[in-house]
Amino acid sequence: MDWSLYIKLSVMMFLEYAIWGAWAPVLAARLLGPLKMSGKQTGWIYATLPLACIISPLLAGQLADKWVNTERLLAVAHLIGAMLLYAAVRKNTFKSLFLVMLFYSLCYAATLPLVNALMFQKLADNNLDISKHSPNILIWAPIAWALVGYSLTGWRWKFKTGEQGRDCLYLAAILSVIMAVSCLFLPDTPPAKSGKVPIVEAMAMLGNTNFLIFIVISMVVAGMMQFYFLGTARFMQDTGIPPKNVPASMAIAQAVQAIATFFVLGYFLTNLEYKWTLTVGAACWLLMYIVYVRTKPRWLVVASQSLHGLAYVFFIIAGQILAEKLAPEEIRNSMQALIFAATVGVGLFFGTQLAGVVMDKFRKEDKFQWRSIFLVPCLVTAACVIVFILFFKG
Repeated sequence: MDWSLYIKLSVMMFLEYAIWGAWAPVLAARLLGPLKMSGKQTGWIYATLPLACIISPLLAGQLADKWVNTERLLAVAHLIGAMLLYAAVRKNTFKSLFLVMLFYSLCYAATLPLVNALMFQKLADNNLDISKHSPNILIWAPIAWALVGYSLTGWRWKFKTGEQGRDCLYLAAILSVIMAVSCLFLPDTPPAKSGKVPIVEAMAMLGNTNFLIFIVISMVVAGMMQFYFLGTARFMQDTGIPPKNVPASMAIAQAVQAIATFFVLGYFLTNLEYKWTLTVGAACWLLMYIVYVRTKPRWLVVASQSLHGLAYVFFIIAGQILAEKLAPEEIRNSMQALIFAATVGVGLFFGTQLAGVVMDKFRKEDKFQWRSIFLVPCLVTAACVIVFILFFKG
């Protein structure tokens, strides 16, 4: 691969996920702690991104496939997003913060499928094998998430900002501005301008029973991931891990994700095929929730973050590559949009609602009964693994 292309695509992938990683793992601790929001309210704040992912990716995919250059859409969305994140810092009530985060999420959600589609398109334009070369670029997503987590921890150690938690939103806003500027240097990526309606063509794939099973299981498994995002930061603090150490502890997942993406993903896709790669990914989440249900020892809870990293690689990333393999060139953006709408959109939205309700149900006198809370995603994920093994044909 040409080094200039590799650097541009890698920087794009790094910044895209650094923005998300700056706030998503730790904002819940601010909502549940200093802002005194309930589990249900926290769930709704976190539901803004899934809600946006039901709508924005499909619209963005349609625009990028038919009318507007992908890199231009990315730049505009991230610039607006930066301004909204800065506004979110100053919001202390549920209603005001929910509205700002919803508008922000509509911007950010539009960019998620576009970075994948742009990467896949440029690899294809240069006659590069996607299964072989995309992990070399995708690796920068978990590296970004890990580095931003460790950076935030270092910042909190030095400036003692962990208790209020505003710093994660400031960091995400700064990274969004940098991303918007960097998009101006991405390769020219004009729309394919197919005569058909791209999103309709992508949705027609759901008529394939095997693909439908993949989408449904992906939605459910992704939904259970919200128990991880909403609960882990507070769960760790309740087990005795200092708040300033939580971002670094959770960043273990991204460190393992980076290693697995670079060294193992290509081997799995080649030798285990997609069915068993995806099954391994879902099973890793199952094992993590089993550890959470045990609630101790503390070192095992921290070590289990590696299972989240492996699961993300072998289920989420492998699923995105599978979608690219199935998509004709003229609907590349829309196919990635469909995957994000199903998983990050529908799946995470209903998962967020379920997680919020369950956390409120098992919360007594401001204390969470974590064993009962994490038993829910444990059982649901176990059922998904069994269904996938029995019915998905690969």
